[in-house]
Amino acid sequence: MLEGVINGMNYKKKVRLGDLLVQKGIITEEQLNEALKMQKEKKLMLGEMIVSMGFATQSQINDALCEHLKIDFVDMREEEPDPQVLSLLDESIMRKYTLVPLRHDENNAGALQVAMADPMNILAMDDINIITGMQVVPLLANAQDINAFLDKAFGQQQAQNIVELYKKEQGDNNKEAEKENNARREEIENAPIVVLINNIIEQAVRQRASDIHIEPMEKTVRVRYRIDGNLKEIMKYDNALLGAITTRLKIMSGMDISEKRKPQDGRITITVDRREYDIRVSNLPTVYGEKVVMRIASKEGFNVDISKLGLTERDRKVFQDILRNPHGIILVTGPTGSGKSTTLYTALSELNTEDVNIITVEDPVEANIDGINQVQVNTKANLTFASALRSILRQDPDIIMIGEIRDAETAEIAVRASITGHLVVSTLHTNSTASSVARLEDMGVESYLIADSMVGIIAQRLVRRLCECKKAKEATAEEKQLLGVNVDEPCTIYEPCGCKLCNNTGYYGRMGIYEIMKISPAIKRLISKRADAEDIKNQAIKEGMNTLKMAAANSVKEGITSIAEMIKATYEAEEEEENK
Repeated sequence: MLEGVINGMNYKKKVRLGDLLVQKGIITEEQLNEALKMQKEKKLMLGEMIVSMGFATQSQINDALCEHLKIDFVDMREEEPDPQVLSLLDESIMRKYTLVPLRHDENNAGALQVAMADPMNILAMDDINIITGMQVVPLLANAQDINAFLDKAFGQQQAQNIVELYKKEQGDNNKEAEKENNARREEIENAPIVVLINNIIEQAVRQRASDIHIEPMEKTVRVRYRIDGNLKEIMKYDNALLGAITTRLKIMSGMDISEKRKPQDGRITITVDRREYDIRVSNLPTVYGEKVVMRIASKEGFNVDISKLGLTERDRKVFQDILRNPHGIILVTGPTGSGKSTTLYTALSELNTEDVNIITVEDPVEANIDGINQVQVNTKANLTFASALRSILRQDPDIIMIGEIRDAETAEIAVRASITGHLVVSTLHTNSTASSVARLEDMGVESYLIADSMVGIIAQRLVRRLCECKKAKEATAEEKQLLGVNVDEPCTIYEPCGCKLCNNTGYYGRMGIYEIMKISPAIKRLISKRADAEDIKNQAIKEGMNTLKMAAANSVKEGITSIAEMIKATYEAEEEEENK
């Protein structure tokens, strides 16, 4: 219910967000009811639920609220609050109510402009009025952007305070701890570390990091985040904290805290801003101590609608055609970190209906999907991809997903499963669609079996999206050649520039580029004849396939990414192919 006080005046308009969006024709009554139902399950705010289900964009919701409440929207990614005004409120108040004081109001010296996730929170306004003695002029801002701003403004200081607290506690309790049992001592030492680790993870999530690296150096512990595919140093701590940090992470992820000589893997489930995240933790002994890498994945992140993969209209149609096959093998290829898992889970979500039995074997299981039977590889228990596959075939499956085809035995079973009436979806580490055939042949699979079983191959890469601060330029002759544009033709492309929004990188977010090969009768004949990858690729292009290079070039010409990203994503792979 939206109700409150603006500028000291009673504001009596009452409306629920869902009703408001229905009134404005942004969503339907049916969509609202569906979102309300899912909201109870997911425990998210209604607006977040509507956005995550694709019924409306955050921008549409913001516009509707601003129009109804007659207030302005501010983008906290671009705002620079007055430091004196910011200091009027304690960080705890800002985090409690998810707000940031920005500046004094131009029209009223006794009023304060405040960016708020909930601009109708009367309690928050009353508290600010009591603390500052000033009226509140509310402005709407995205909760995620406010939290990210607070992390940036206070996060490092908070982390440093925690480190100092840890050192103080360790010093103050050193003698006392020696007298206590080991369990009690660990509790004393780790109390501030718990907060520090949570702080590191929360900041990473809010900064859109995919991985967290905690690296022991000679004298320090370095923390880096991988954001949009690139690593960025965030902070450094005294290496005296390394033992406590690794111990805490081992406890959280279910590792053996006494084992420090062997690599270990674990998993953490954590909630940040009411969203649940799966974190895969990998521990590796190094010269200076144990290095920890955490891969972050939103539980909702793999629930991607096919329309949000970034496929062209032609590629989406081909992708859906491939998925309609009742049996055969569908391969998704690409290097580590190219988005293969997201594509696989999207395919499974498309295929997941109550009339089919879907079983997966993964290492590890990256996301849990309702209605799908998922098996975790366990080499210690001799549950490998191959052994799991043999068992799965006795479970009456319709669709089988194999996390990765790594060896000849797995490849052979997968091929034979597809020929005997099953749809098999899997990944392979190759650079292109055509080279995947050669890779299976190298594993010992007969050409005629590959030709009979294969129905589609998808190669993909991730490229960084240019930020809104990008600047236009006329492509050089060399760049036109790379893009396949005639030298005489005008061609405008965009370069990264750098602003506050993108942390001066020039890029914000990533997108997929795809090469999708549907295995036609002509391509099957080429595979049977053991034709080389180049011949297979040329035939696929003749039938309308866009190569990775073509897809990247189109994205550059559309101003979505830069020529540097295109080269990085496609030309290195092409060189590797040529050198084989």
